Amino acid sequence: MKLMLMAVMLCFSSGAALAQTVASSLGSLQVTQLAKGLDEPWAVAILPNRQFLVTERKGRLWLFNGKGGKTRVSGVPKVYAKGQGGLLDVVLARDFAQSGELFLTYAKSQSGGAGTALAVARFDAQSAALTDVRVLFEMKPGNRGGRHFGSRVVEADDGTLFVTVGERGNRPLAQDLSMHNGSVIRVARSGGVPNSNPFTGTKNALPEIWSYGHRNAQGAALDPSGQLWVVEHGAKGGDEVNRVKRGANYGWPVISYGEHYSGGKIGQGTTKEGMEQPAFYWDPSIAPSGMMIYSGQMFPEWKGDIFVGSLKFDHIARLDRSGAKLSAGEQLKSRETGRVRDIRQAPDGSIWFLSVDRGGLFRISR
Repeated sequence: MKLMLMAVMLCFSSGAALAQTVASSLGSLQVTQLAKGLDEPWAVAILPNRQFLVTERKGRLWLFNGKGGKTRVSGVPKVYAKGQGGLLDVVLARDFAQSGELFLTYAKSQSGGAGTALAVARFDAQSAALTDVRVLFEMKPGNRGGRHFGSRVVEADDGTLFVTVGERGNRPLAQDLSMHNGSVIRVARSGGVPNSNPFTGTKNALPEIWSYGHRNAQGAALDPSGQLWVVEHGAKGGDEVNRVKRGANYGWPVISYGEHYSGGKIGQGTTKEGMEQPAFYWDPSIAPSGMMIYSGQMFPEWKGDIFVGSLKFDHIARLDRSGAKLSAGEQLKSRETGRVRDIRQAPDGSIWFLSVDRGGLFRISR
């Protein structure tokens, strides 16, 4: 009897240790651990029935059953797991309940190096397997090194897919429309190029490009109107949130609010005719990754606001949004927010985030 009582007490104290709090403008909020023991987690996708998927950069995709158990998913494409490359984003298709399809972005080995790729696959939760894996897009080959792959995927209301592609550390290529480097690309669900893309039929321009002049966007989200927003790494300073417009040039590396890590000036300054200004920027850099535009019921005071994870300062940044205008709101910071890589809104309106340093998935709730 005594041993049974001790076991119950230990279980209770262990569970209680997982529940922490974070200070916010709405008061103290609860932070609960949903998964642990993750190695370089990159993205989370929330499934029905309390289940969820988590990618690890080195190429593993895990299925969590919501009760503490996890299974490694088979059928994941082979990835180029070097530097910042590997298995990156995972997003359920809008019609997942009917199609069972999901999207993956990853670094794919290519002749002489690697490039960002987008794949679609069918997911079977019963067997924890991906089947019918098809590559819908991969960036034009010719990139060496292991940095700046992007990479988030967002499905628009019309079923087209936006993917953020980093400039792969080759700065001038972000202004070269004959390469995918430093762009947001848009493809059809089938993998083809929509006729409405801005550079379709333009000589020496790749038709998948939707916008360009980006450095390394690791967050992307749609607002309720269907407008695409991205958040991207600057150099030393100049991390940007951009409202992405069809065919627009976002300036990298010609204009920037940051400087080179050496302290040298970047390009021509902060403005140039024909190049877009960020909706918001950080200086010093916070190293942003993951982006969510809140629309849930749990925190109605935050509806429409943008949430961004910080890999550098270990917090979640909340930006107040009024139309296209953004302003600094607050920082949600706790012992769990160490190097926040991804952030998502759950169906119940709670906020889920992945911490690289804590190797776990956490939930913020009231």
